[in-house]
Amino acid sequence: MLDRPVVGLALSSGAARGLAHIGVIMALQENNIPIDMIAGCSAGSIIGSLFACGISGKKIGDIAMNIDRKLWLDITIPRKGFIKGEKVEELIRILTKNRKIEDLDIPFAAVAVDIKSGEKFVFREGSISKAVRASISVPGVFEPVYMEDKILVDGAVLDRVPASLLREMGCDTVIAVDVGFGMSPSSMTHIIDIILHSIDIMSTQISKQSIIESDILIEPPLHHINATKFHLVEECVEIGYNSTIEKMDEIKKTITKMSAELGT
Repeated sequence: MLDRPVVGLALSSGAARGLAHIGVIMALQENNIPIDMIAGCSAGSIIGSLFACGISGKKIGDIAMNIDRKLWLDITIPRKGFIKGEKVEELIRILTKNRKIEDLDIPFAAVAVDIKSGEKFVFREGSISKAVRASISVPGVFEPVYMEDKILVDGAVLDRVPASLLREMGCDTVIAVDVGFGMSPSSMTHIIDIILHSIDIMSTQISKQSIIESDILIEPPLHHINATKFHLVEECVEIGYNSTIEKMDEIKKTITKMSAELGT
């Protein structure tokens, strides 16, 4: 039994802007803020799963800095998506040592959407790599994941910032990170940019209710970052880190207040 509130971290979708989640985790770790549960959507599921496996924020940053895009991009003739997704799934499998969600020390959940039923599907068990692969499957960009009778795509379609999911998992205090959406029309030079931006706009409206479920909302100013600029690791990480440091007093006060309310 913990002698403090159970703290959950909700990490949003956002493609390349999701790299800011690394900086958020680094700042929380440096300030000894506990992270007892993690829920991630799309890019947030990637970063969240690695941290739940025991990889530090700094180490995740090193991986992001040094990884070659050829290791995770497998472009295909677009029929169901531009990217097959097999390479990124294999990469996650290697980085997480082929672990299952239920074996993690930090409870983790990844959000996807079943387009057959039109409902949210939450991975709370099974292969981490498969869960992440489904959660990042932006419709039209990645091929969807076929699992049993389901056709799974990016969770951002219905739950871009899965703060409410952490409440369901039993968290007393929820820290949500929303990396937002960006791209001006002039910067949309590829069909993938248009797809990502369209989903961003839609999911932002849908996610407003879920964000209310958080106690602290961190919104790194990333609107100038194009969703496909995965090489801007350092800038995204720094922005995420600084945005979290700015919220640190609020985070600590919220946890202290919850401790008092719970009598811990």
